[in-house]
Parts: sequence; C-alpha cells; structure tokens
Amino acid sequence: MSKVIMVVDDSSSFRTVVKLALQKAGYTVQEAGDGQEAADKLPTVKPSLIVCDVNMPRMDGLTFAKLVRNHPVHKFTPIIMLTTESQESKKEEGKAAGVRAWITKPFQPSQLVDAVKRLCP
Repeated sequence: MSKVIMVVDDSSSFRTVVKLALQKAGYTVQEAGDGQEAADKLPTVKPSLIVCDVNMPRMDGLTFAKLVRNHPVHKFTPIIMLTTESQESKKEEGKAAGVRAWITKPFQPSQLVDAVKRLCP
C-alpha cells in the first residue's frame, strides 16, 4: 500500500504539479484547497506526511500546522512547507509549529520528492 501525502495549497494548478510529482514517485495524494479543508479531512484521511503552503484563505499553513501538532493522532505527522515565503521569521514560526522542512517556490519537483522520501521513508 502506498503512503498517503496530503497536499494543501489554494492553487489547484500548483496542487496538480505537486500531485503528479508525488504520484510518479509512488505516493497516493489527497488534496485540500486550504488549511480549513485539510483540517476537515484529517479525521478520515491518515496522511503519512503533509505538504502545505503558508498563505491561504480561511486557514493559513502555520495555523494548520499548529492544529496538526495538537491533534493526538497526527501529532507526529511530518509537515513540509512549500511556499513563496522565505523570511527567517516565518521559518522560525514554522519550526515552532513543528514544521520539519521548508522549501521555497519556485522549486524542483525532485527536491520535494527527495524531502518526502527523507521524512517519510
């Protein structure tokens, strides 16, 4: 059974790029359009890893990461932020929220797949 990766981004075209790269690497992908939609899916989706954007409507990625960390079932699920944000302050906030890796857009799909493999062997 392949591992499930949840991809959370408000850009559907961006989710598609990420999904194709991860599916090619053998992962199953669940998508969510923002942090709120992802939070609503957590009870039924058991992701092995979450790839998340920072800037999204309704619930941003850092708020979602904190919510995941406070969830008993998902507390240890690795989170990779894939975002245009590159300020150290945002990265520090992400680290404090339990984010395990930070990849800045634009990115190489192979870079993301390598990070996923490292955090979700």
